Amino acid sequence: MTTYFDPLVIGDLTLPNRVVMPALTRARATKTGVPVEIMTRYYRQRATAGLIISEGTYINADTCGFEHAPGIFTAGQVEAWKPVTEAVHAEGGRIFCQLWHCGRVGAQGLQGGKEPLSPSGVNDDPGMIDVYGKLDNGRYVKLMPSQSRAMSHDEIRRTIADYGRAAANAVEAGFDGVEIHAANGYLPHQFLSPTLNRRDDEYGGSIENRSHFVTEVIQAVARHLPMGRVGIRVSPYAVYNNTRDPDSHATYSHLASRLDQLGVGYVHFADMNGWFGNPSRDKIVAALRPGYSGPIIANGGLTVGGGAELLAAGEVQAIAFGRGFLANPDLVTRIARGAEIATPRYDGWYATGEAGYTDYPALGDAA
Repeated sequence: MTTYFDPLVIGDLTLPNRVVMPALTRARATKTGVPVEIMTRYYRQRATAGLIISEGTYINADTCGFEHAPGIFTAGQVEAWKPVTEAVHAEGGRIFCQLWHCGRVGAQGLQGGKEPLSPSGVNDDPGMIDVYGKLDNGRYVKLMPSQSRAMSHDEIRRTIADYGRAAANAVEAGFDGVEIHAANGYLPHQFLSPTLNRRDDEYGGSIENRSHFVTEVIQAVARHLPMGRVGIRVSPYAVYNNTRDPDSHATYSHLASRLDQLGVGYVHFADMNGWFGNPSRDKIVAALRPGYSGPIIANGGLTVGGGAELLAAGEVQAIAFGRGFLANPDLVTRIARGAEIATPRYDGWYATGEAGYTDYPALGDAA
């Protein structure tokens, strides 16, 4: 019977436990996306996770859905990530960089006046798109998205190349691998959706064509590190950012088979609906598992006990706890000891300093 504390092999890495810290946007970087010192402390505190996946990290300057999120496309950003990865490794941890392009989820005011890019320029639902920025008074607030523009073929090819360069930069910065963010309504997810992708070239139309962007991104990334150190995050049934796929099962069954053929290191699914009492976990696993034989990481509204049941049943191979790691830097120890799991405070989630970020106590610390 598999437990949280059985090792897990991903590619050529062996994780000491199956408690994963997923990407958590915290918006502490500079306005130009450069990581800062407090981020080093934050990740160091959580290094006992079997695997840390960094917060979403922009691959180029053409995207910004959350102001003050970090990037990995300039020399300064790469250098500033090095203390983070060194700190995690010094504590015996492993960390992947989540590569992020928000596509139509963006605003010109956050992108130097440039229009957000998307597969087909579908902009019928601005109220359903979540873009965030920091006001002069320090408040982090939702902004009105700008109308996106359909990507030219050359822009698609350039963006795929940018994913590859971002992966190379991640290796230089000391990351152990990368995760491609293809969930939550961001650019790869948009290409997979027939509602948002209405192209008539090789990137649109059939399920196979709509999968080309994702698979070509994976291939570009894998030129710079072993395929077994490339993961992907998907959210087939999420309504967040209103991606709207009328047949998610067909889309993700096909994608799962493609990922298996490529030899991707893991598939990490985000069951966003699990947070709202309507989990899609069973449907997601039913779409992914027949075609994909590698490790699956489950994420979304799971309790420690619920995750343990999934591991024991062999339905998934690891459990990611986002909010758990927000409030419990020593979450792995707490699970091992059966200790109380603290609940995160809502203040300080985004774009502030230590409060709600590095000030959560570990077991034994003074409150």
